[in-house]
Amino acid sequence: MLVDSHCHLDRLDLTAHDGSLDAALDAARMRGVGHFLCIGVSADNAAAVKSLSERYADVDCSIGVHPLDLEPTSQPALDWLLAELQHPHAVAIGETGLDYHYEPEAAQLQQQSFRLHLEAARLTAKPVIVHTRAARSDTLALLREAALPQAGVLHCFTEDWDMARAALDLGFYISFSGIVTFRNADALREVARQVPADRLLVETDSPYLAPIPYRGKANLPQYVREVAEFLADLRGVALEELAEQTTGNFKRLFPLARVAG
Repeated sequence: MLVDSHCHLDRLDLTAHDGSLDAALDAARMRGVGHFLCIGVSADNAAAVKSLSERYADVDCSIGVHPLDLEPTSQPALDWLLAELQHPHAVAIGETGLDYHYEPEAAQLQQQSFRLHLEAARLTAKPVIVHTRAARSDTLALLREAALPQAGVLHCFTEDWDMARAALDLGFYISFSGIVTFRNADALREVARQVPADRLLVETDSPYLAPIPYRGKANLPQYVREVAEFLADLRGVALEELAEQTTGNFKRLFPLARVAG
């Protein structure tokens, strides 16, 4: 069984499934995907991800505010985040983090929000899902400052081995998306070969970043199998072994998730 450890089910382009989320999830299940983590990115979509986790037994959710969804006049409040995280199917915090690629001018605002999410992780003991782009040094500095007792994950990893190793040293997991299949991702593939098997996750980040051979099309949870097949071949293991390992890793990282088996 595979787990799509990071997907945005409330944002999927469902054209290929006649507008039906039920059909999209069934298509993924038919390809061996047994669980989905639907990611919170804003206060506005918190209700949607919680509702999806209530609707489907194999969907859990996270709650958080993405660094590119922050508003200078309406920072997320710790009380709000802690209250939302009390939902029984909210198994993680985020996605949160830093993105200086698109909004370097908002670095201070992003750091304040990231610290708030990390404080919520400390208070709830729930794992944190980290988005980082063009902010390597500050991301690691804030994670070290937080010194969380529980693990988290750097999702949709695109950085180099030095950053991966630093995150691993902090107890974090590394998750790979369809980007690892892209033709210009040789450096990332080298990282994917080196990540220890017990710290590896797979994801789609759908509807974004569809893997080869679907690049340029809307991504769907069913394509996590393409990511897993590619990684299994890259690492020289059977797909079944990689699926078992990454699913076990997911269950260990997100112990509150309702993963079958």
